[in-house]
Amino acid sequence: MSNIVYIAASLDGYIADKAGSVDWLHSIPNPEGSDMGFGEFIARVDALVMGRNTFDMVLSFGIDWPYSKPVFVLSSTLTKVPAGYEDKVFLVKGPLDEVLATLSRQGYKDLYIDGGITIQNFLKADLIDEMIITTIPVLLGGGLPLFGDLVTPLNFKHVKCERLLDNLVKNHYLRVRDTDNGK
Repeated sequence: MSNIVYIAASLDGYIADKAGSVDWLHSIPNPEGSDMGFGEFIARVDALVMGRNTFDMVLSFGIDWPYSKPVFVLSSTLTKVPAGYEDKVFLVKGPLDEVLATLSRQGYKDLYIDGGITIQNFLKADLIDEMIITTIPVLLGGGLPLFGDLVTPLNFKHVKCERLLDNLVKNHYLRVRDTDNGK
């Protein structure tokens, strides 16, 4: 199983501004409507795992459901999927390793992990294998950080860098694990 983060962040490491908005993500003109590699990325994953806040934010966009893959929403409070999403969205809860074991048994191998708190919790549990982070050249000065506290440092190897729209930088990292240690 591979757990992959694909996200954009500000220069100062935030994924939402102080008001919780992500409108700043569209501050760079994109006249060609490039998906900046998202289509290629989503084609390689089997499903998405996102937190409740991210799910609510996607619903608030007022657009057609943007995902063709199953979406598993981590929530301890949501008791049912909103009407119209029953065949697209599935609720999961519990310890992350148990959630992942269940998804693995269901045949899901490559998961897109999305949402600030969800990403932070996966990192705390050392469950992220790959990160693709696009940096937007804006300083927000606060908001929802991409990264949070960790129990121990996690090492990643930078494997690719791509410049997009003459302004954005997409960096690709792979988790480096100490195989002698059994990690």
